[in-house]
Amino acid sequence: MKVAIVGAGLTGSLLACFLARRGLSVTLYERRPDPRVAQVERGRSINLAISERGLDALRRIGLVDEVMADALPMKGRMIHPVTGPLDFQAYSVSGDRAINSISRGTLNNALLTAASAADGVSVEFEHRLVELDSAAGRMVFATPAGKVSATADVVLGADGAGSAVREQLLAEGIVAENVDFLDYGYKELSIPAADGEFALDPGALHIWPRGTSMMIALPNPDRSFTCTLFWPAGSFDALTAAAGIEDHFRINYPDLLPLAPNLIDDYLNNPVGVLGTVHTLPWQAHGRTALLGDAAHAIVPFYGQGANCAFEDVVELDRCLDDTGGSWARALPLFEARRRENTEAIAEMALANFVEMRDKVASPVFRLQKQVEHALERALPGRYVSRYELVSFSTTPYAEVRRRVHRQHQLLAATAVALGAGFLAITRRRSRR
Repeated sequence: MKVAIVGAGLTGSLLACFLARRGLSVTLYERRPDPRVAQVERGRSINLAISERGLDALRRIGLVDEVMADALPMKGRMIHPVTGPLDFQAYSVSGDRAINSISRGTLNNALLTAASAADGVSVEFEHRLVELDSAAGRMVFATPAGKVSATADVVLGADGAGSAVREQLLAEGIVAENVDFLDYGYKELSIPAADGEFALDPGALHIWPRGTSMMIALPNPDRSFTCTLFWPAGSFDALTAAAGIEDHFRINYPDLLPLAPNLIDDYLNNPVGVLGTVHTLPWQAHGRTALLGDAAHAIVPFYGQGANCAFEDVVELDRCLDDTGGSWARALPLFEARRRENTEAIAEMALANFVEMRDKVASPVFRLQKQVEHALERALPGRYVSRYELVSFSTTPYAEVRRRVHRQHQLLAATAVALGAGFLAITRRRSRR
């Protein structure tokens, strides 16, 4: 059985590790040069947040300790208002649970090295998919030496939001695609280490909420921070002069300027990225071709679940192969049936979390709501669990998280109504005396 995986990024490399354990012959095809020796593109995200779902996948292939050696745990959000003190908001009721900032490159390299070392796995770099016959498993790749043909019994597209496999399936009329672009772009900036130390608290994800826009910062192992600006479409084009850039940040992000000596250079030279949610139907065809991760269902990054969700795809596909006795023709439709509702749920929750991070986290009302929520978690352990904890610190299916949180909110609303009615009744009785 020959399996071709298009895309040797995070998802494809992890998938190769899982399939190698089944004794399959796996070839990874990657359009880029070997990332272990190539330079990272300027402006490309260098870190990500990994939480329980991603860690669960890494544990299954014995890589979690290696990957987590340089991870930086973030136990909450640090809110940076325009004026006034910083505000730390813990992610968990106990205050000790954390999501982990890790180097995207380090994680990719660890997975790619593990895949390359596995029996039966080979990797072909600088192979860009340009043709696919999904029914026959025939592929054509553009390489520096010219076009190369290949065949496989199973073709799996793990090549990201701009998937070439998905593009070929679209051209064949096999899948339909809808991309909901967010009316926002993003640009990355950097905060270098200050005298060899972190310039900000490395134990938090830092947020500068500004209503219609925001910025976040994650710590890196070299004691720098990667900042990401999320601004409405067109905002970056409207601010292009160095003096105007400096004035804008002095007014809106006053604590950033002293920490980011390369801010203007980063701003002027780093590209503006786009944000969107990819919906694809179906994800698989012919019992031999399928899409996984961002190639099937890319989401916006505001829950830190992109890589975690993709890793969970790999775990679920592996489970489906177990449940079908290794039959790809049965496993691929089963995989889609089990995962679709969950990926749609996290896509929805990621968009909701953007609104929360951008508009609500600095609000006193929001802080009060979080305090009440944590109080309920302490009073009802295991029975009331916040959405954030269910998403980030468990492997509860995303769709079940959405349903459970809805039930909890209904209970809260009913309780609030009952308490309000009781208070009103007591007040009326007292007023009659």
